[in-house]
Amino acid sequence: MQEKEQAMEAIRHKLALLPDLPGCYLMKNKNGTIIYVGKAKILKNRVRSYFTGSHDGKTQRLVSEIRDFEYIVTGSNMEALILECNLIKTHSPRYNVLLKDDKTYPYIKITNEPHPRLEVTRKILKDKAKYFGPYPNAYAAQQTKKLLDRMYPLRKCNVMPKEVCLYYHMGQCLAPCVKEVPQQTYDEMIQEIVSFLNGGHEEIKQELQRKMEEAAEELYFERAKELRDQIRSIDALMEKQKITMNDARNRDVFGFAVDKGWMCVQILYVRQGKMIERHASVFPFYGEAYGDFLSYVTQYYSDNPALPQEILLPDRKSGQQEEQTEEQVEEQVSEASDEGGELLDAESGAAALQNWLNVKTLVPKRGLKRQMTQMAVENARVALDEKFRLIERDVERTSRAAENLGVALGLTELSRIEAFDNSNIQGTNPVSAMVVFIDGKPAKKEYRKYKVRTVQGPDDVETMREVVRRRYERVLKEDLLLPDLIVMDGGKGQMAAAKDVLENELGLFIPVCGLVKDTKHKTAQLIIGDPPEPVNLARDSQEFYLLQRIQDEVHRFAISFHREQRAKSMVVSQLDAIPGVGEKRRKLLLKHFGSLKKIKEASIEDFRPLSIGDKLAQTIIDSLRDEEPE
Repeated sequence: MQEKEQAMEAIRHKLALLPDLPGCYLMKNKNGTIIYVGKAKILKNRVRSYFTGSHDGKTQRLVSEIRDFEYIVTGSNMEALILECNLIKTHSPRYNVLLKDDKTYPYIKITNEPHPRLEVTRKILKDKAKYFGPYPNAYAAQQTKKLLDRMYPLRKCNVMPKEVCLYYHMGQCLAPCVKEVPQQTYDEMIQEIVSFLNGGHEEIKQELQRKMEEAAEELYFERAKELRDQIRSIDALMEKQKITMNDARNRDVFGFAVDKGWMCVQILYVRQGKMIERHASVFPFYGEAYGDFLSYVTQYYSDNPALPQEILLPDRKSGQQEEQTEEQVEEQVSEASDEGGELLDAESGAAALQNWLNVKTLVPKRGLKRQMTQMAVENARVALDEKFRLIERDVERTSRAAENLGVALGLTELSRIEAFDNSNIQGTNPVSAMVVFIDGKPAKKEYRKYKVRTVQGPDDVETMREVVRRRYERVLKEDLLLPDLIVMDGGKGQMAAAKDVLENELGLFIPVCGLVKDTKHKTAQLIIGDPPEPVNLARDSQEFYLLQRIQDEVHRFAISFHREQRAKSMVVSQLDAIPGVGEKRRKLLLKHFGSLKKIKEASIEDFRPLSIGDKLAQTIIDSLRDEEPE
């Protein structure tokens, strides 16, 4: 707590020194890790706004972790946008809008070699090859390459073989391994492939139609059939087109939607005036919606350098959850500008992207282009709604699983489940843990940890007896909610101990069941009753899945607590073994340095603020460095 207050005091001093200039700011946590990067029209106003006034829940989480910040002044808002993108790429801050699906999109590549090949790749290299894409659908990229391989007999082998292969006999390779292929032949094929990949499907189709008719007239029916199949493949590949523009330009059309702290960005890929693909990304965002949307677009093009001829962006109003009047939008922009906010208006954002990418970037107000951005926005809304519907469906299924489990156990109601598990290694640092599930969902604020006080050695039954007694004595004393079911991570012994304490010592009659594991340490069956009998649950049912989740969660929680206690005891034993270090000095060292590792890495001068002499400091350092922890 004292450390946080000191950090906030230092932040207050730095806030007073912020300039009235545009730039980027970098928020850091207690470890010095950058957790958020933002941009601002006026750094002083924007950065101060994080530490004054009220914020929504997600911004509060960000602010609660900030212990320091730094900033970089830029010449303009546009420069701040580009710098923000580069800083996000470098540091990957956890609270920024990131391309978190870890996708580098596939491209189709024509290699720059004496005998060129077609490849599907996710890496853009400076190798003078031709790249086409990105393809948001990897399957579409593979199918397109497969079609081109059949249409154009470029070599297929990565390493040139010594004799012709099967592709030559299938008519899909010119066999440069044994024949001389004129450069003009390659040039003509590559020109047609480039035309096809740039959207010239109709021209290629017409050429194939002409060749098919010639082959049929000359009675080469096998060749005619092959050409017909290629035409059908092109038709199948282009079936997905949703919209057609009058011109034949390549465009990326963006739309976004926000709701409940989440954003969905939808990209429509228009090639040669036809929409051929779309891609959606859904992620939480922590800043101002339109500013974070522009950050996403900037990052997208820094990761995907194959640029279209035109980029279409929605206006600020389009992606908001509720309909807003023009006056409300203007008011928001004005307020944010007064704060030195990190947002750019739509036109300024488009201008910044256009200057950076050297690609025409528009925010259309009317006509077909406006319809296309609205289409992208509507698709983003649908994708976001679908996400929330899926979450609600999972909640409903989980709640229904808890109800059905209650029916299987003969309980009139099953809302609150409390589960226990023990953890120790050959009796050392014995601990126990309790997790709570309400309506099938974990209630993490109600989890509890227990250090075992009275049991010596590895005795799970007596440990369970102690922990159940301590838990439900407190429940009775503080008039807390009683569970509808208690789950023991164990068999008959733990169940019997828990029932004995509950009924004979505390006068509580709560159903107790046990979860028995198989040889692979997985949930095998549920037992309940006196004497305990297995409950017949299908292994693929939602009820059995809920039990697995409960058992895995309580085991995880107990193990993590045990490791924490064991690590502490190892630190204590190491420090206690050093002559001149008692309990008081041990606590002082750990409080000041924070960990055993940092004490070992400290210099003699670092101990002087603790009134520890140089001789003792050297003894502490030597002792810890000589004896590495297990």
